[in-house]
Amino acid sequence: MPNAPRPPRRVTIPDVARHAGVGQATAARVLGGYGSASAATRERVLAAAAELGYSTNAVARSMISGRTHTLGVVVADVENAYFARAVRGVADVAAKAGLQVVLANSDEDGEKEKAAVQMFVERRVDGLVVAPAAADHEHLDRAVSSGIPVVLLDRALAGADLDTVVVDNRGAAKAAVARLTDDGHRRIAVITSASPADDGTTLAPGADIWTTTERLTGYRQALRAAGIPRTAEVVRHTGYDRAWARSAVLELMTGEDRPTALFTTDNVATLGTLDALLDLGARIPADVSVVGFDDAEWATLIRPRLSVVSQPVQELGGLAADILIRRVNGSTARPRRHTLRTAYVPRESTGPAPARVRRLRAPRE
Repeated sequence: MPNAPRPPRRVTIPDVARHAGVGQATAARVLGGYGSASAATRERVLAAAAELGYSTNAVARSMISGRTHTLGVVVADVENAYFARAVRGVADVAAKAGLQVVLANSDEDGEKEKAAVQMFVERRVDGLVVAPAAADHEHLDRAVSSGIPVVLLDRALAGADLDTVVVDNRGAAKAAVARLTDDGHRRIAVITSASPADDGTTLAPGADIWTTTERLTGYRQALRAAGIPRTAEVVRHTGYDRAWARSAVLELMTGEDRPTALFTTDNVATLGTLDALLDLGARIPADVSVVGFDDAEWATLIRPRLSVVSQPVQELGGLAADILIRRVNGSTARPRRHTLRTAYVPRESTGPAPARVRRLRAPRE
């Protein structure tokens, strides 16, 4: 039986050094990206490495330079188009800086987030972008103390001394709901994953509901500005769950004194809402106007097209990465909150309040 062929030997730094006619230390500096070498020497070493098929040993390089050239990203739901676009923004900026992105999903679970952050700390990523789900930030503070900077994306954490990249959620929601009150709607419901314990006067303690709590507060401010009393609020807390949102809207729209407009605070709530309205045979906007938060790609594919609050999602991710890379490179600027602007995009899902409210019947399940 013939002997099995031996695997090819890995090309080493000494091999590259001999081929380039330089010392091993010089070849190591050029290939490791640290120290100094003349342009001619660098060109000769890189040409030799390419000719021999040398590949950098990332572990060895990180031991020498103290850098792994990777960024860790922890988001709530990688299947959500919002976070997919945000991660794309992070990755594009990171790539331009020669960095790779490693992604983890928290499923809106604070303990999963903490485990992911710990994993990234142990792997010594150069920095972390986190869309927090945990209500506390001790695990993030520990990461920073270990030399790994952290930037928060999409959600703020009360008391955390960390760079944070968000939009003006409260102002955006207030402006969107004001469009509905301007159209004559007085019975406006909000479908939200904000905490049912929130009273609208303070931020909820958990990061996982901070964003939608701000949007809920904006909804309430718009009603007050239009002279609509607190007793006329219609709030349905559905968690981050499409099926719950669908059930809530089915119940809401088949009850007495149903709303003539619906405002949803995230894409998951929007999908559940539209699912319910389709099953009810509701005419949009003749029976009910709908405004969603975030301009997903499908918002213009459905009919009628959905009126939305549009967020600069990819720019949010890109800015978070840019701030983080500056931290990795030694920036000592005071951490601060960076707030990007949104835009209200009116489409065909909104219109004047109906003169007569048509009764809707629950579908047979």
